[in-house]
Amino acid sequence: MKLVGKGIAFLLCGLVIVGALFFLSAGTLAYWNGWLMLGILFIPMLLMGLVLLAKDRSLLEKRLQLKEKQSTQKSVVALSGLMFLAGFVLAGLDFRFGWLPLPKAVSVIAAVIFLAGYGMYAEVLRENTYLSRTVEVQEEQKVIDTGLYGVIRHPMYTATLLMFLAMPLVLGSVIALAVFLAYPVIIIARLRNEEQVLEEGLKGYTEYKQKVKYRLLPFIW
Repeated sequence: MKLVGKGIAFLLCGLVIVGALFFLSAGTLAYWNGWLMLGILFIPMLLMGLVLLAKDRSLLEKRLQLKEKQSTQKSVVALSGLMFLAGFVLAGLDFRFGWLPLPKAVSVIAAVIFLAGYGMYAEVLRENTYLSRTVEVQEEQKVIDTGLYGVIRHPMYTATLLMFLAMPLVLGSVIALAVFLAYPVIIIARLRNEEQVLEEGLKGYTEYKQKVKYRLLPFIW
């Protein structure tokens, strides 16, 4: 019940905070892009939480752990938070003042891309039960080198790239997209530090890097 309560609190706090950023800056609840974003973000999150609660409570607990131990990762989390804050507020202001509105079709296509990224994210969770939200090497952790991990070393970050770069387009804001373009830089900093931690603490990870050459994008990087 403690885990359930923590999960519900996490979901509701996220819903209230994100919704407030959208709608207060937009100055209206008639911001349809905001409702679309809330729906595609939190409904799959709820469903995923229920599946993990039934199938893998240990993984759910790890996904609810937010406190980073690495100083580099603390900086990454802080920068990511600022990016979301600025991007969501600017998206609402963009809607309110009609600065650079995007066609509805763009938002719909972006929502499909976002959900595709969410599907990839769910598959990563299915493949890797060690997938903590924080950067760490867990007791008895093993290298996963099958499925998506046989193609790229960090499929979860690839999924979040799809999702987060689609977010401002779902919200109908080119201005917010300019802010979210900081995410690839932020995630590369996190990824480099994470690989250093894994090389130092996870047996077989160096050999895995030699086997799977690409980090985020097949045949590119």
